[in-house]
Amino acid sequence: MNNLKLNRKKFLKTTTLAGLGVFALGIEAKNASNTSIYKNDLMPVNGKFELIPLSYSYSALEPFIDAQTMEIHHGKHHQAYVNKLNEALILMPSLQNKSLEDLLLNVSSLPENIRSTVKNHGGGHWNHSFFWKSLKIGTKMGDKFSNLAAKSFGSIEQFKANFEKASMGIFGSGWAWIVEQDGQLKIFTSANQDNPIMDAGKDPNRIPKVLLGIDVWEHAYYLKHKNKRADYVSNFWNVVNWDEIEILLK
Repeated sequence: MNNLKLNRKKFLKTTTLAGLGVFALGIEAKNASNTSIYKNDLMPVNGKFELIPLSYSYSALEPFIDAQTMEIHHGKHHQAYVNKLNEALILMPSLQNKSLEDLLLNVSSLPENIRSTVKNHGGGHWNHSFFWKSLKIGTKMGDKFSNLAAKSFGSIEQFKANFEKASMGIFGSGWAWIVEQDGQLKIFTSANQDNPIMDAGKDPNRIPKVLLGIDVWEHAYYLKHKNKRADYVSNFWNVVNWDEIEILLK
């Protein structure tokens, strides 16, 4: 299996002006050609991030993901990440106009008093905002992705097997991701609410293009599947929005 190893080193120097609370990030997402097409959805409004409404009903993904899970997952869990992120940024007003991607691309360079909160709750906001747009019933894998999958893994079947294995291999809570980098698809797993763009801001040409992620926190599937993560993972292919992935690959 191809695994993307995310370098967790501090890439960027920080600048803090005592008394003014001014903090400079080394690189902004707008300069990075491979960042998410959803960046504009993740800009703060009047200094605060907001929960993005779903473009479909909570029942739209049934029978594969039930309405009650979607309602709790989006309206409770995701909302809590947004709330905690906003609370942390109150402590650093100079960062309140930054996009979420800007913050996560440089997360290890954030001030220590907010770093872990932005990583955990900012990561949760980014991950879920991306996740919701990755879900839809009735789409089919497009040519761009299928060609890349066959090139990178030998076959579509092997790609799916590797992704399912990675998803099942995560101990505890986390995510499995599909990214495109250097003309190849790679599978990356992250614990908790980490994701592939965290601390990738040193070189904008090396930021992976995130194509798909599966949330394997228990709250994503427990009401329907109980402890059977394998059932949730195997059913996930029925709700992948392949049309969005083709757009991301343009």
